[in-house]
Amino acid sequence: MSRLCGSCRERQAVQMAAKNKIQVLIGGKIYTLSGYESEEYLQKVAAYLNNKITEIRSIDGYQRLSPEMRSLLLNLNTADDYFKLKKQADQLGDQIAEKDRELYEIKHELISVQMQIETKDKALAALQEEAQSSAKRIVQLETQLEALKDRKG
Repeated sequence: MSRLCGSCRERQAVQMAAKNKIQVLIGGKIYTLSGYESEEYLQKVAAYLNNKITEIRSIDGYQRLSPEMRSLLLNLNTADDYFKLKKQADQLGDQIAEKDRELYEIKHELISVQMQIETKDKALAALQEEAQSSAKRIVQLETQLEALKDRKG
């Protein structure tokens, strides 16, 4: 039996999958990307990089920068996107956790209300039974009363 963690199993499954190789155009040059991800995913990565390159090329003074500074600027912009998206993902995770807590509380409240309803239903049934017994007793007493009136009358 395998005792791998969830992400380890996923990584192992990915490693068993066929490695994809694809040629993409990034910044006007052809590169070969390879990975276990789908070709569509690799194309999306290349498209993202092309969009970032286009975005930073529009910055004033970009053309005067050295290749190292251009590369650094691309890396900084990419890292900025990553951290902003990570923060957003963390916030969404927090919102999901809060909604899970709210759902738990609502379920707990629902169970409590269901138990109260069950208790009230039992009490109602007992009162209805008592009312029926009382009605029978009233009929018996009225019958006895009529019998006593007939004897006296």
